[in-house]
Amino acid sequence: MDFKNILVSSKESISFITIIRPQQLNALNKATIAELSAAFDQLEKSTVCRAIIVTGSGEKAFVAGADIKEFAKFNSEQGKKLSAEGHKILFDKIANFTKPIIAAVNGFALGGGLELAMACHLRVASENARMGLPEVSLGLIPGYGGTQRLPQLIGKSKAFEMVLTGEMIDAKTALHYGLVNHVVHPSDLLNTATELAKKIIKNSPMALSSAIKALNANYEDGRNGFAEEIRLFGESFGTKDFTEGTTAFLEKRKANF
Repeated sequence: MDFKNILVSSKESISFITIIRPQQLNALNKATIAELSAAFDQLEKSTVCRAIIVTGSGEKAFVAGADIKEFAKFNSEQGKKLSAEGHKILFDKIANFTKPIIAAVNGFALGGGLELAMACHLRVASENARMGLPEVSLGLIPGYGGTQRLPQLIGKSKAFEMVLTGEMIDAKTALHYGLVNHVVHPSDLLNTATELAKKIIKNSPMALSSAIKALNANYEDGRNGFAEEIRLFGESFGTKDFTEGTTAFLEKRKANF
């Protein structure tokens, strides 16, 4: 598939998805969301890709939000459909992806942009990053998971403050809140995200996939996270990665997953 709004590249076992709408500060429109969804589908099937890094082109913005021009005239039913489709097509897909996804947050990550970063499993931010959910200033609320994932990451009280004020926070504050994992100089952003990905992909792909499922289960309605952990732990014993991992440990060598 040819992409117009994103660039997909790979280096060894790590894939990079870059959103390239610089004139719109990489804002998410319907076409970009569809392209991102298609790219993730391709990478999930890839036997080479072991981890993914998502970023925005340039240093001004990761994703400055959703493209407001597309929904400024929507009615209630259209708005509900917009949110539901976004969850299904992209944001829930990322959160439940079977391979680790790291957001490399450069510049502004606002509204849908911050929701995109929060759907990823890990976040590395540049020192010039600014994050926020300003939807209330438009007469809206976050619609791509912001009201749910933000309190999971930073706690209910701070999430209320960010959502209700609609104000941005800087990278240092985001690190203090636990919203991002690391803050680095802009020139080190992709290198740091890549090194983090390299540390992760040294481990068993099957175990990583199961760990993502188990960690997510704690936050899903109707699912018992402990029961899911027990199930996935038990299933691990029947995998080739378990055989290789334990054999390598006993033979005092590095596992070849």
